Amino acid sequence: MIQKSSGSGRRILTYPAIHPCDSISPSTLLNSLIDLGGDICSYKSKVFSVNQRNARETFRQIANLLLFLQEIRDTTPDLPHPVILSFSELHLTFQKIRCLLEDCTSDGTRAWMLVNSDRAANQFRIVIRGLATGLDVFPLSTVDMSNEAKDLVELIIRQARKASFEPDPDDKKAVKDLMRILNHFEEGIAPDPIEIRRILDYLGIHKWSSCNKEVKFLDSEIGTEFSNGENITKLELLCSLMGFMSYCRCVIFDTVDFESQHLNGQCSNISKDLKGINVDDLKCPISLEMMSDPVTLSSGHTYDRCSILKWFRSGNATCPKTGEKLTSTELVPNLVLKGMIQQYCAENGIPVVVSRGKNRDISRTVMAGSSAGEGAMKMLAGFLINKLVNGSREEMNKAAFEIRVLTKTSIFNRSCLVESGTIPHLLKLLLSEDSNTQENSIAALLNLSKHSKGKCVIVENEGLDLIVHVLRKGLKIEAQQHAAATLFYLASDEENRVLIGENPEAIPGLVELVKNENHHCKRNALVAIFGLLVHPENHWRVLASGVVPLLLNLLRDSEREDLVTDSLAILATLAEKIDGTVAILRRGALQLLVGILNTSTSRTGKEYCVSMLLALCVNGGLDVVARLVKIPSLMGSLYSQLSEGTSRASKKASAIIKILHQFYENNSSSASVTPALPREQFVHVW
Repeated sequence: MIQKSSGSGRRILTYPAIHPCDSISPSTLLNSLIDLGGDICSYKSKVFSVNQRNARETFRQIANLLLFLQEIRDTTPDLPHPVILSFSELHLTFQKIRCLLEDCTSDGTRAWMLVNSDRAANQFRIVIRGLATGLDVFPLSTVDMSNEAKDLVELIIRQARKASFEPDPDDKKAVKDLMRILNHFEEGIAPDPIEIRRILDYLGIHKWSSCNKEVKFLDSEIGTEFSNGENITKLELLCSLMGFMSYCRCVIFDTVDFESQHLNGQCSNISKDLKGINVDDLKCPISLEMMSDPVTLSSGHTYDRCSILKWFRSGNATCPKTGEKLTSTELVPNLVLKGMIQQYCAENGIPVVVSRGKNRDISRTVMAGSSAGEGAMKMLAGFLINKLVNGSREEMNKAAFEIRVLTKTSIFNRSCLVESGTIPHLLKLLLSEDSNTQENSIAALLNLSKHSKGKCVIVENEGLDLIVHVLRKGLKIEAQQHAAATLFYLASDEENRVLIGENPEAIPGLVELVKNENHHCKRNALVAIFGLLVHPENHWRVLASGVVPLLLNLLRDSEREDLVTDSLAILATLAEKIDGTVAILRRGALQLLVGILNTSTSRTGKEYCVSMLLALCVNGGLDVVARLVKIPSLMGSLYSQLSEGTSRASKKASAIIKILHQFYENNSSSASVTPALPREQFVHVW
């Protein structure tokens, strides 16, 4: 009936509010108002980075209003129905006030709230005027209350209309100082660290983790604004602030602090929420597929962004689930549900769904987004190289870590750091005796290997041998895992596939990593092996490493869909040659493959199964075909691929069906061979 909002999924500086339903009783609405007012007053104890003066005035007005509401509850148990209009307006305003206070006290949004302090001040003015509007329609004559209470109402109305809510002068000065630093970045002038610290102190940003929260928030907002593509000025300001905060995180804060909440809190909470969850609730009601970018409509129902946008483009203005006409087509990102979906996929080995919207397309990061952002990153690159070359062991480790963080999703940052010459210095750190330094360096190189020039620089500086060294003898399993992933990206180049294959330790090292219990290690090693198989000469090397029995055991024992699919991909590729077919058949894999084809829920996995079965039929001869014909469940699964599988799976399934039917026809006189399905059900696709 009346829901509390935690703010989750609400974009900052937006103030969604819901009118109480028409059938609500006056007493219930009054109690809800008092509870909401108490919730608002609880924000007094929080830190306001901006608009402190306006917040204090708001608390004073709410405190006076609560005195009035509490007297009504104490003296008038049977409230007349006309009070509902006033209470409803007040409830709507209270909701907006709570959102505004939440924005002003939220961690991670302080820089953005500072540059929008005038907008927030205006919103304070609007919501306080809303209190006056709600009280204007209160039927004082119908409620038995003291004269003091009536005087209090009139006082609140007068003060709400007269109160001046202007941006705080201190906020204005801080904004001016911040803009001056952004101009320095544009002009290539290194800002004064003292000035930077003054701004950070004003915002209450005293730790690396706090600064990192600001960067993450700004990155999220940039993605959303990029997808909307409407306000270029706002996007440039966000990118400039992103550059400023990234610079501060690396240059100003000497130590990286990881608060337990930052590391484990969110994930553990989500894990608890996943217990007993209905998987259907994670799927879009329109596409019936796992949502990648869940958004909530004004009706309260959630859909995948791309699906609901198609619905709107088709001319529909209703909620697909209820048929209710929507008051607004605004889409509010459901961040809590998105986190639960990602966590569910991670815990169950389901490939993480990547949003198809522009906001998830990192091609937006090819450019810095603003001159200030570009200038900040170039200065930062020089700072980090200096630390890699001349810093202490701790400073080298932190520099490698910062490069790792900066290059995780930003193409521009990768390009800037490759061009500035960080790769040779990171490669040297792979021989570090400090496990953290080695891990951060190989993780940074992993990100830089995604850049086309980065691949060349790594190989030109004899980086392959060093990466394989980490793969085989890394001080931490995480370092070995990153080394495998780096080889995967390097192997996207044909010349590199040859060089990696010729390294006698590379493929055996990857196969050894598949044996590790950590599923991330297994996954990275599997995809790297698959990438190397594109080069024909690596085929015998992979076979010689003993990978076939290892992968077949993984198919039997693993419950993770991603590992099963990757294993099938490698085996299907190996089966394309006779020696690969022999190695697979020697291990008695036919029944296992048919079982996976019958039970797998992955279309990709089924496609690899069909591909492998076809290769085994072609290379294994009549003996393989004769054994397949005797498996009753096979034909049904093959026929289902004709209509439900991918186009490639459909064609290959048709080819297998043709082979099986021809075999039966040629051996129809043998009583020992029984067709799995009647001849007339054969569908010729090729």
